[in-house]
Amino acid sequence: MSHVRSIPLLSKTLRSRFHRGARCWKLGQCRYQSSTSGAFQTRYDDDQDDVVSSFGQNGAFPNSIPEPNLDALPGPKTSMNLFTAINKTLDTALSTDPSAIVFGQDVAFGGVFRCTIGLREKYGAHRVFNTPLTEVGIAGMAIGYASTESTAIGEIQFADYIFPAFDQITNEMAKFRYRSGNQWNCGGCVLRMPCGAVGHGGHYHSQSPEGFLAGCHGIVVVMPRGPKSAKGLLLSSVRSKDPVIFLEPKSLYRAAIEDVPDAEYEIPLGKAEILHEGTDVTVVGWGAQLRTLAKACHIAQNKYGISTELIDLRTILPWDVQTIEKSVKKTGKLIISHEAPITCGFGAEVVATMQERCFLSLEAPIKRICGYDTPFPLVFEKHYLPDEYKNLEAILDVVEYSK
Repeated sequence: MSHVRSIPLLSKTLRSRFHRGARCWKLGQCRYQSSTSGAFQTRYDDDQDDVVSSFGQNGAFPNSIPEPNLDALPGPKTSMNLFTAINKTLDTALSTDPSAIVFGQDVAFGGVFRCTIGLREKYGAHRVFNTPLTEVGIAGMAIGYASTESTAIGEIQFADYIFPAFDQITNEMAKFRYRSGNQWNCGGCVLRMPCGAVGHGGHYHSQSPEGFLAGCHGIVVVMPRGPKSAKGLLLSSVRSKDPVIFLEPKSLYRAAIEDVPDAEYEIPLGKAEILHEGTDVTVVGWGAQLRTLAKACHIAQNKYGISTELIDLRTILPWDVQTIEKSVKKTGKLIISHEAPITCGFGAEVVATMQERCFLSLEAPIKRICGYDTPFPLVFEKHYLPDEYKNLEAILDVVEYSK
């Protein structure tokens, strides 16, 4: 089997990097002994209005990458779908970082969704290789390899199967930097995985686990909405000094097509994007749900004359509180929509925060338009999903309430 043949090559690479990692470990021990015990605990900075944490890059998050102007980037653009954009970005990561490796179930031949196609042939079996069917093993290997100051890009074949890896993610990946007093880390660790509804996935190939992951502080959770955002967000994730869970809406792999700049660019993590400005209602989503929300906002404007401000959260953890707050204080109304079940979905966190910060600005109760509190259904998928008509109804309701 190909993953067995790859093990000796990987072992050689790991041995060489282990010695470098061991030196860093000894140095870290000496520094940690002189550290103040509370020096790396999370604190809230009222002046900057953000969270400064020991898990962030250089001790702070969001990072300082500026938002790129994709229209102004030099060079040509290529029309491509989401899986091609992911593939091209992985190619860039491997070509610019000699320590980077890509691994997971079936990635050697391209993966179930073809996101890694051609990479093994280009970079060799020691850098792109299959693993056994063990999600906890993939996560654990990514953490260990990244801890040697190398770049590990692991693929979980479906986000529904991330749950066996939760121990490694919550107790190792998320706490690696914090428990060492910021002396060492597993930044450079990225776990990619397809998520969400696809039309025929049923219970075990349709889930969106971002709500579970959002309670795991010490990692970054990202979900792009299309090819352009996927390229910039994935490149930022790979080059980030924090471990990242990168959720890819599988329904968009071939459905979403955009003109993507050939030039390299990074999109800042922890920063939302306003897709179009409006004055009447703030509408927030992420991932594939943005396509649904765009349809609802289009109908609201053209048929009812309602001006909506549509925002893509992009990063679930840490999320951009300030952008949402500013918008809600302007419009006085807020709708959040996601595929995951409504109870304890990440939308609940957005609602609670905006209720605290924008209470006196609200003109109507905040609405969540989400999946139902049931296992993801197969034949009833269309009824389960929060489509554009459910969201349009919510837009009309909050506008009517505020009159």
